[in-house]
Amino acid sequence: MAFKGTGTALVTPFTDTGIDYDGLGRLIDWQIEEGVEFLVVLGTTGESPAVTEAEREAVVAFAVKKAAGRVPVVIGTGGNNTEHAIRSSRAAKALGADAVLVVTPYYNKPSQEGLFRHFKTVAEAAEVPMILYNVPGRTGVNLLPDTVVRLAGVENIVALKEASGSQAQVDETLRKLRPVRPDFSVLSGNDDQAFHLVNAGGQGVVSVLSNIAPRATSDMIRAALDGRVAEARELHMRLFPLMKSLFMETNPMPVKYAVSRLGFCADTLRLPLVTCSETCRAQVDKDMRECGLLGSVPKREQKG
Repeated sequence: MAFKGTGTALVTPFTDTGIDYDGLGRLIDWQIEEGVEFLVVLGTTGESPAVTEAEREAVVAFAVKKAAGRVPVVIGTGGNNTEHAIRSSRAAKALGADAVLVVTPYYNKPSQEGLFRHFKTVAEAAEVPMILYNVPGRTGVNLLPDTVVRLAGVENIVALKEASGSQAQVDETLRKLRPVRPDFSVLSGNDDQAFHLVNAGGQGVVSVLSNIAPRATSDMIRAALDGRVAEARELHMRLFPLMKSLFMETNPMPVKYAVSRLGFCADTLRLPLVTCSETCRAQVDKDMRECGLLGSVPKREQKG
């Protein structure tokens, strides 16, 4: 399975007592209607550490059923316990997931050899297409290009979500992968680097921004993939302030607020995350309006 284009790292809508399945369903439908190529459920943006095992199973089953084969559904199943990652990945596969997203183990800080063995073991045991997820700013460990190349030798490891923040690392990964595994997808894990990654030879983005701007994000990535660089650059520059404001504070705090402004869910997060500050909200509102995502009057003040 090849991943190309825009995959939305979906927020998980919550109520005060559980999962807001109505909101999640409407968000999934809208994302697909607006043209994203795949969905990522229960990743970082989906607050995966804050859901129970029962909720996880229910959310995966719901998302797969709601997507109904219209786009692939990827489930976040990673962690810092290899056996648990295997169980979570197998469970996602059994519930109909098309692929799993497995983050580098956090806190225990494995070596590159440990990372290689972890991912290889999970992939071979789970027997489901796997996307590696490198986000050292959150995990404290960086999956280096040479290790990615080694892991590309495992047949069902099919892609990398690269969120190191280093364009030099992206370029080195792409350069070393091309002769070894040309069908391997490298996806940006940072919206503000997606334009650059695709123009360097990458295949797309796993996006936070597309929660609230799925069509514009998808248009930008498709333009870049098609070689329409000027068009892609214009979209990148228009969206850039919003990309930045969505990360003024810890993700997914700002984007959960932004999604609530579109009416898909409440601005409800689970501890230890809390709602973003008034300063952050004001900046997100400003940037959403400038991108045409809100009217001149904030939604909470609009009538009818």
